[in-house]
Order: sequence, then structure tokens, then C-alpha cells
Amino acid sequence: MLEEIAISDLGVIRSARVPLSAGLTVITGETGAGKTMLLTGLGLLMGGRADPAGVRPGADRAVVEGRLDLRRHPHATERVDEAGGEVDDDGTVVVLRTVAAGRSRAHLGGRGVPQTVLAEIADELVTVHGQSDQLRLRTPSKQREALDRFAGAAHAATLAEHRAAWAERAGLQSEIDDLTSRAAERAREAELLRLGIAEIERLDPQPGEDADLTTLTTRLGNVEELRQGAQLAHDAVAGDDTEVEGSAVHAVERARRALEAVAGDDPALADQVRRLTEAGYVLGDVATELSSYVADLQADPAALETAHARLADLGSLTRSYGSTIDDVLAWASDAGLRLLDLDDGGERVEGLRARVAELDDLVADLAGRIGDARRDAAVRLAEAVTAELDGLAMRGARLEVEVSPGEPGPHGADQVAFLLQPHPGSPARPLGKGASGGELSRVMLAVEVALATAGEDADAVLPTFVFDEVDAGVGGRAAVEVGRRLAALARRTQVVVVTHLAQVAAFADTHLVVAKSTAADAGTTVTGVEKVTDEDRVRELARMLSGQDDSETARQHALELLESSAVGPWGR
Repeated sequence: MLEEIAISDLGVIRSARVPLSAGLTVITGETGAGKTMLLTGLGLLMGGRADPAGVRPGADRAVVEGRLDLRRHPHATERVDEAGGEVDDDGTVVVLRTVAAGRSRAHLGGRGVPQTVLAEIADELVTVHGQSDQLRLRTPSKQREALDRFAGAAHAATLAEHRAAWAERAGLQSEIDDLTSRAAERAREAELLRLGIAEIERLDPQPGEDADLTTLTTRLGNVEELRQGAQLAHDAVAGDDTEVEGSAVHAVERARRALEAVAGDDPALADQVRRLTEAGYVLGDVATELSSYVADLQADPAALETAHARLADLGSLTRSYGSTIDDVLAWASDAGLRLLDLDDGGERVEGLRARVAELDDLVADLAGRIGDARRDAAVRLAEAVTAELDGLAMRGARLEVEVSPGEPGPHGADQVAFLLQPHPGSPARPLGKGASGGELSRVMLAVEVALATAGEDADAVLPTFVFDEVDAGVGGRAAVEVGRRLAALARRTQVVVVTHLAQVAAFADTHLVVAKSTAADAGTTVTGVEKVTDEDRVRELARMLSGQDDSETARQHALELLESSAVGPWGR
């Protein structure tokens, strides 16, 4: 829902704030006052193309700001979040559009965005019906969507089931195509995997074997250096066969005895005695282990040669399948799983084809049920819209909803077309061809009212509807019926109407008047927007009826219109 629009320096509008409440809002004013500028501003907020020529002469830029209520539109809220914008705590978001020479900028929830993002959100929030606007129900896809909405909840559930089955079938067929088209490539890949696995199995490497062999070859290749170093370390710790008094073990023992002899005089030395005792044990263990190491260390040229040969064999694996043997083993594990997948390709294709055949039967059955439901709904929708047209000064006009075989797709196998027969005996033509802008707007109004009053669709969230020239070419009783239907539609959702007819304006919940004035500072003509109520509203209706707001006769007529403006099926 649109809560308000603020416009500055757009066309003849210097500065205007337009409050838009729930229900029916009508915008009136004398011809040329600038009512269309309000719609232009709305179009900019909704991602429309910016025209720098629309900037008010003498101004640097035009600015349009609006506030949208997104509380009943979760998809639009998600899109704002995706674009980086911020939705306020009350569920509203601010949209800003600026237009200057050669450029325009859009902001959504405080974040700069491409204008296409505004257009995406507008597609859910606002529907504009006017002579110069793209009509929502002109395209076959939108006509199909409208018919599906009219058909009700059960039909919508069948459509959802069909879309899911269609998507699953498309995914499976894509997988089949991939498996069959890449059969030779998969066979080559499987052969390479088998060769690699066979080579690894032949050498049978063990986890960490390359690291262990590297350590072994380093030790066997430096036996003498290792023996000399270990022996020197042993002698330094424990002494050699001829001298032990200069060893570390002997020195620590002497220190321990010296402290032990005097520790009774100062308890503080007891801890040091303990630590020296522990050091003596550690040094003794080191000496024992070094002695064993030296005794066990033997040169083994055969073992060294064997280790080098094994490392060379393992090197052929690490060059091809990983930098370490652990990497090679991981590759072999993955390759085995991949080989199972490749070898199973034929059986998988058969299984997939069987499932596709099942889905073909399901899709055909669902498409048939969808087509039956659409044809039934088409008759009812055509009758409902035709009945509405009779009261909208289009007596004799008929809407035909044609459902014919079409290209199968996610939405079924039907082609939907709305055809308008403007007069008895005249050919029915596609909607939007051969009808005036006013007639098209009235057809759109009739369709929207029929959709909004469909019993099974009573809880649907409808967009804001904006009608321009919906009353073109009508007057009298037909004008009253136009107003009554707009008010009926406004019981379901927000409706904004630009009108020249008092019979339509009388049904408004909110009445806005666009009026010209002369700017005192520059002597230029500017436009402002004012909400009128009570006596001011009566005067505006009187002006619309007679061209004179002080005519007593017109005033009485305006009061009669207000008193008789009761709304259709939802009451007022």
C-alpha cells in the first residue's frame, strides 16, 4: 500500500505532499492543473523511465519520495533486504527518486539501487491502468495468471503440483542427456581411474610410509656421524671408561652431596637437593639410552638401498596422484567412489527414464485437469466481466476468455487469450486492440472487480490499483456505476483514481484536489495538492458538476451524490 508521495520540482509541481489512505482515493482538479504529474511521480517511484525534460523550469532536479507499507507483501520485503535497504519497524520503506539533467538516481530504504529493483517491487505492489501505461492484463501470461486466480484455491494447488512435477522431469531429463551425451568421455575417465587404482594397488603404499622411509634413509646414510655424536654426548654426560669424575653425572652428584650436608641448617636448601636428585636420575637415563643407541646403530647398506628403491617407486605415485602418500591414498579412495558412479551410468539412465515416464503420465493428467478448470473458469469469468461492462456504459460489449491448446510448460498446456467484442455482431479482438483508452480502462476495472469478488479468492492480497481515464466517455448513471465499482474494489485493496466526474469522486474515502496557483516570488504558475473534506469537498463536487463552485443547484446535486454513494457488495 502507498502511504504518501512527496513531489518537488516535477513539471508544474513545485512542492506537494499527497496523502494516500486505505480505500478509495480520488484526485480531481481542473484540466491542465497537473493531475498527470502525480501519476508521473508515482511512475518514477515504481521504477519508470526518467525524463529530464520533466524537471520544473529553473530547478536543478526533480525529487519524488514515497512511503510504502510492505506488511502484507513478504516477497517485496525480502527484495528490499536483498538490495541492502532497510524496512522500518512499522513495516514501511522509503523510496526516493531524483531526476536531473542526464541522469536519475533511485534509493530504497536508504540504499542506492538500480531503477529495475523498484520496478520489481512495483510489479507486486502497484497496478496502473491508463491509456499511456502498459496494462497488466494485456500479455498472455498475465491473462493466464488472472484466469488462474479466478479459478480458485483448488486449481492453484493443482497448478503447484504440476509445476513441481514439470521441474522434476526437466531436471531428470537434463541428467539423462548429460549421461548419454558424455558416454565416451565417461568411459575414458573410468579407464584412467582404473589404471591409477591398479598402479596404487600394485605398490600397496601404507599411510605415512614416504615420511618414514625418508627418516630411515637419512639415518642409514649418516651412521658414522650419528655414532660419533651420540658417543661424545654419552661421555660428556656419564664419562668414558677411563674418566668419570669430569662427567655431568659426577658433577651433579657432588653438588647434591654438598647441599645435602648443610640442608639441615637451612630448610630452604631442601628443595634444591630434591631438584639435583631428579637431575641426576634424568642424566642417568640419558646416558643409558645413548649407550643403547650407540650399541644398536649399525651400518646397513642393503637396507639403505632397499629404502631408496622403495622411495623411488612411491615417488612415481606422488608425482601423479598427490604430493604425499597420504594424498595418494585419499585420491585412490575418491577414485574408487567415482568409478562406481561412472560404471553405474547405464543403470542410472534406465532408472531415470522410468521415472521420467511416470512424470510424463502425471504431468499429462495434471495438465488435463488444469485445462478443464481453466475452461470452466473462463466461462464464469467472461460472464462476470460482461455483466460489469453492461453497467459501465459498454452495453452490448462482451469479454470472451479463450482457452486453447498451447505449448506445454510449467503452467500447463493451455494458451489463454482475453478477447473483447465491443458491439454485438462485431468480431472479438485481443484485449488492447481496437478499443479506446477509456474503454480499455473500464474493461480492466470490470476484470479487477470480477477477480476481487471471486468467492474463493476473498483472502488474496491485491496490489494497489491506479486508474487513469477510467471514466472517459461516460456520464450520468454509467458514471455512478463506475464510481460504485471502484468503491467496491477499494473495500478489498487501495484504489487511486484520477477522475473528471463528480459521480465517481463522490464515492471516495479520501478526496484530493490538484489546483494551480501563482508563485509570489517568481510569478510562475505552480500546482499544489489539498485534501478536501466537508464543505470544501461539496464545493469541489459542485465545481465538477457545473464549472461553478458557488452554484446552489450544483451544491444540492453534490450533496445528493454524497448521500447516495453507497458501495457494492462489501457495504460502506
